[in-house]
Amino acid sequence: MTDVFSQAKRSEIMSRVHGRGNRATELALVNLLRLNGITGWRRSQPVIGKPDFIVRASRLAIFVDGCFWHGCPKHRTWPKQNAAFWRKKIRRNMARDREVNTTLRRMGWRVLRIWQHELTKRHKARLLVRIRRALER
Repeated sequence: MTDVFSQAKRSEIMSRVHGRGNRATELALVNLLRLNGITGWRRSQPVIGKPDFIVRASRLAIFVDGCFWHGCPKHRTWPKQNAAFWRKKIRRNMARDREVNTTLRRMGWRVLRIWQHELTKRHKARLLVRIRRALER
C-alpha cells in the first residue's frame, strides 16, 4: 500500500511524534527506581545522545529502548508493509545507538541500555541487579 502523503509531508508528520513519557518504558523505569529506593538519577538532561536517565555521580547514562524501534534481538519484527523503509529505519536506529554508546564511553560515561521487555514483572529482579551493579562501579 502506498502512502497517501508525500515523503516531505510524512516526514513533517513523523517529526511531531515524540516518545518521552511512554508508560511502557521510561515511566515504568521511574516507578521501578522509586519503589526500590534508587536515587540520584535525573531525566531530560543535556547529554550527548539524549539518555532517558543519567546519574551524574556515577557518570552513568541509561537508555530505555523500545523492542520494535531499536531492533531487540529477542522481539525484533520486520513489518511486511513498506518493508524496505522499516528495515532501513530500524537498522539506522541500531547504528545510531552503537555510535552514541561509543561516543559516551569515550567521554568517560558508562552506558546501560534497558530493553522494553526487561521492564515486565518477570524480568524486574534481574533488571534491578543490573542497575545496582552499574551504579556501584
